[in-house]
Amino acid sequence: MELKSILLVEDNLSDVELAIRAFEKTGLSNSVFVVEDGKEALDYLFCTGQYFKRDQLDIPGLILLDLKLPFVDGLSVLKQIRLNRIVKNVPVVILSSSIEEQDIMAAYECNVNSYLRKPVDFTAFANTIQQLANYWLKLNILSPKPK
Repeated sequence: MELKSILLVEDNLSDVELAIRAFEKTGLSNSVFVVEDGKEALDYLFCTGQYFKRDQLDIPGLILLDLKLPFVDGLSVLKQIRLNRIVKNVPVVILSSSIEEQDIMAAYECNVNSYLRKPVDFTAFANTIQQLANYWLKLNILSPKPK
């Protein structure tokens, strides 16, 4: 079975470092690609801007998306993902420090697959990353690539 990559969309470098360490700790072999803002995430996914040469059919198996991002916010990124026939079925997990009801409701209205609050403790964060990666990348059956 093909090993799918993980796209981490996060502007906080401390959270990026924590996530990378957590992935390393879980022993997952999946590559993690990090983008720091919503515009870069869209460029990566839709092979535009600096990613115009990227293979459009080489899509991630999981997108971890922060809500509060520069240039294009997480909900706008999620909406664009769900409108695109090639990436619309990629599991998207919001990983945010916000537990505001309106943020959670808006994410689910935009068809997010899961909404998780970022734990502040590294051990809890690593455990969360391990569980979500295990579910979405090992147990869950991903949609086949579009033809």
